[in-house]
Amino acid sequence: MKWLSKTRYKICLLVPTLLVYMVFIILPIGMAIGYSFTKYSGIGKAQFNGITNYIRLFKDRLFWISFKNTMIMFVLAFVLLLTISFLIALLLNNKLKAVGFSKALIFSPAIIAPIIVGIIWVYILDPNIGIINSVLDAIGASELKHKWIGGNVLSPYSIAVIYFWQQLGYLVTVFVAGLKMIPEEVIEAVQIDGASFWQKTLYVTIPMMKSTISTVSVLIITGVFKIFEIVQQTTGGGPNHMSETLVTYSYSMTFSSSDYGYGMSLATITFVLSLVITGVYSLLTKERSS
Repeated sequence: MKWLSKTRYKICLLVPTLLVYMVFIILPIGMAIGYSFTKYSGIGKAQFNGITNYIRLFKDRLFWISFKNTMIMFVLAFVLLLTISFLIALLLNNKLKAVGFSKALIFSPAIIAPIIVGIIWVYILDPNIGIINSVLDAIGASELKHKWIGGNVLSPYSIAVIYFWQQLGYLVTVFVAGLKMIPEEVIEAVQIDGASFWQKTLYVTIPMMKSTISTVSVLIITGVFKIFEIVQQTTGGGPNHMSETLVTYSYSMTFSSSDYGYGMSLATITFVLSLVITGVYSLLTKERSS
């Protein structure tokens, strides 16, 4: 009876969580996948059309442009954020002067709303009113001016840099928390043995932070596939959809073009792609049992 009461107590705690998860996560995903197999304009009933939307998707030039832009952002953001945030965390974990102020300064972009982040960077990168091109004009280096945002080439790279700037402080904080969990006795023993900073980092710190590194990696992967406000505010997906990402293109087709079925097929592909990349990363970094 005691076992039964404990089991019932656990179930009572678990059921509300599962219900919320089902209603707000599983159900919307299921509905999106269902609509991806229909032709639906938002008016009337959705008409089932099989895999027509997916056939159209793989023939769509704009889909491949948005896919390429998303992959550029993913690679840049993943490499820059994972390495630089870890290195900054190593620096901040040492007992240096003004560490508290430095942490606050680095973390501050993470608390700014993404739409405000976009506005800030418009005034920095815009080819007409941006600070960068204005400074280049002022110093007589007009030949270095570019369309940092709103052009056909540099927009995804610029958006990756903006995302890096916004997320850096948050991921540094996660890494610092992971570093604090490493026992001081281990670090002291390594230092007594005469290990250099890089030896300590490579052979002690990184192996003991595998779970933290994996968590940060998954946060970066899932975060890149949710970049929306920055793109909308800086380029709006233009010119002519050339700076669209998978998320913004899905939004454009769903709500601007009222092509709900096709928009949901784009959303489904984006969701599956993020799951696949996360799964592949997890398999590649999974610790093999001895």
